[in-house]
Amino acid sequence: MLDRIRAIADRLTPRLIEIRRHLHSHPELSGQEYQTAAYIAGVLSSCGLKTQELVGKTGVVADLPGQGQRADYLALRTDMDALPILEKTPLDFVSQKPGVMHACGHDVHTTVGLGVAMVLAELGEPLPGPLRFIFQPAEETAQGARWMVADDVMTGVAAILGVHVYPSVLGGDIGIRYGALTAAADDLEINIVGESGHGARPHEAIDAIWIAAQVVTTLQQAISRTHNPLRPVVLTIGQIQGGRAPNVIADHVRLTGTVRSLHPDTRRELPQWIEAIVAGMCEPFGAKYEISYRPGVPAVLNDPSLTQLVERCARDVCGDDHVQLIDESSLGAEDFSVYLDYAPGSMFRLGIGAADATNYPLHHPKFAVNEAAIAVGVTTLAHAMVRYWQTSEAPSGQPAAI
Repeated sequence: MLDRIRAIADRLTPRLIEIRRHLHSHPELSGQEYQTAAYIAGVLSSCGLKTQELVGKTGVVADLPGQGQRADYLALRTDMDALPILEKTPLDFVSQKPGVMHACGHDVHTTVGLGVAMVLAELGEPLPGPLRFIFQPAEETAQGARWMVADDVMTGVAAILGVHVYPSVLGGDIGIRYGALTAAADDLEINIVGESGHGARPHEAIDAIWIAAQVVTTLQQAISRTHNPLRPVVLTIGQIQGGRAPNVIADHVRLTGTVRSLHPDTRRELPQWIEAIVAGMCEPFGAKYEISYRPGVPAVLNDPSLTQLVERCARDVCGDDHVQLIDESSLGAEDFSVYLDYAPGSMFRLGIGAADATNYPLHHPKFAVNEAAIAVGVTTLAHAMVRYWQTSEAPSGQPAAI
C-alpha cells in the first residue's frame, strides 16, 4: 500500500506545487479566507469528496467514507490563514496582496492536506473507517479551532492528526515529539491606578509608572524563585501605556502581555500567583489594581500511541536517518490543542529547511519553503491514515507525558 501511496503522491507532486504557489500568491488574513476556502472546496469536490464550505465561518470540511462498520472518523487538520506581513522574498509567486504573506507555512499545510485527500481518494480502496479533512481558518488569531468545534467538526471524531512546517528541520526530514509539543498561551492585562500629582512633588502622589515598573521587574524575577524550573513559564509584558505629560505623575498604567506554560497544574496556579505579586507591589503604596487573566489555547499534548504511529510511518517513508525525535517543547502556541479536548491527537514537524541557504524563521518577511517537503508530508500522512485503520494502533486514551 505504501508503494501505491508513494507513486500517486509522486505523480501529483507537480500539481501540488502549483497549488501551493497559488495559495502563497493569494494569501488571506484570519477570518477572511473566502477565496482560499472556495479554491480548496473546488479541489476537494473534483476528487469526489463530500465537501462543506463556510464551516467555522470560513473553514472547509471534507469526508471520505469507509467501507466497514466504523462510524467514527480519523481526522486531519490543516490551517489556511496568512499573516499581516509585507513579503520580501524574490519568489516568482510572491504575494499579490501587499502587507499579507504566508509567513508561517499555512499554504504548505493546506497543500499537504489537499494532497492527502487527493491520494487517498485516488486509491480506490475504501478503508475500514471514514476520514475527515479539516481546513481551518484563523489559527494565527487562535480563534479558528473553536469556530470549527462550535460547528461540530469533532462530532464522531475518534482521533486527529496535524502537521506544522519547521525551518530548522531540513526539508524532507520529519520531527516527532512525544508529550508536550507547544505551550498553553494566555492573555494578561494589569491596570494600576494611582493618584496624579506634580512631577516635582512625588510624595504628594501615587506614581503608577514607578509601581508598574516594580510589578514588571518582580514578576520576571519571581518566576525563577517560586516556580519549578522543570515546568517552564514565560511571562512577557509586551505593551505599557500610561502618563500624560513629562512633568505629571501618572495615575494610571495599563500593562498587557502573554503567559506561556507547559504543565496544566502550573497553568491553573498562575492567575492567583500573578495577583499576589501585583497586590504586594500596589497595596503598600496605596495604589489600586485590576487584573484580567484570559485563558487562551492549551498546550498541545501529543497522544503516545498516535505519535508512535506517525513516527513508524515517517520512518517507513523517510528512513531512520531523516526522522528526528524532538527533545524540547516549544513555548509557541498552536490552537490544534483545542481539538484535543474532544479526541486524542498528534502533531509533527515537517522540515522545510534548505541545506545550502539561510533559513529564515517563521513569521519572517523572507520566510521561504523547501518544496520537497510537500511530497514527504503527503506520503507520511496518507500512510499514517491508512495504517490507523489497517491496524489496531488506536489512541491509548492515556494522558500525554509532559
